[in-house]
Amino acid sequence: MNKPNRKNKKSPEVSSDEPELFEKVVHINRCAKVVKGGRRFSFAALVVVGDQNGKVGFGYGKAQMVPDAIRKGTDQAKKAMKNVAVYGDTIPHQILGNYDGGKVLLKPARQGTGIIAGGGVRAVLEAAGVKNILSKSLGSNNQLSVVSATMNGLKQLRTPKTISAIRGEEVTGPSYMEIAKVVTVPSVEPASSTV
Repeated sequence: MNKPNRKNKKSPEVSSDEPELFEKVVHINRCAKVVKGGRRFSFAALVVVGDQNGKVGFGYGKAQMVPDAIRKGTDQAKKAMKNVAVYGDTIPHQILGNYDGGKVLLKPARQGTGIIAGGGVRAVLEAAGVKNILSKSLGSNNQLSVVSATMNGLKQLRTPKTISAIRGEEVTGPSYMEIAKVVTVPSVEPASSTV
């Protein structure tokens, strides 16, 4: 018995030109509410999303089921994505990010160091596209505070080009980030001995 007035609803098609985003669930928190019949559980998911090219955001989704909480967190993170200053594959300078009780120290590192960070800090840095960095969490262990403090630190970063434009003079980044200049030494021919 098909009804002629009912319209067929098609699911929206996902555009293929949208860039592939890096998503990572940092933490899932289970909350229990005690009611007359027992306990009622709900979940909160902290999700970090980035394009690994200087754009990163995080979201905190809450729902009755874990997959719904992750989906809500991911949607929120995509809306909250911000541009951060990445210098090559590290950051331009040392910075201390603060948020609530969370404090995160971020330091630029040489090529081949890797990401020296844990938990939420690592997730944010990977999503932003940073490959060489040193970090230390100095404050609270709360994952939301740590992720927020890392984002706060990344938003404060300024590239040498930006600072040069503000000051009106040439400013360079860390010396180990600059391309090594090839120096050619003129070759000296050995003097021919005449006997």
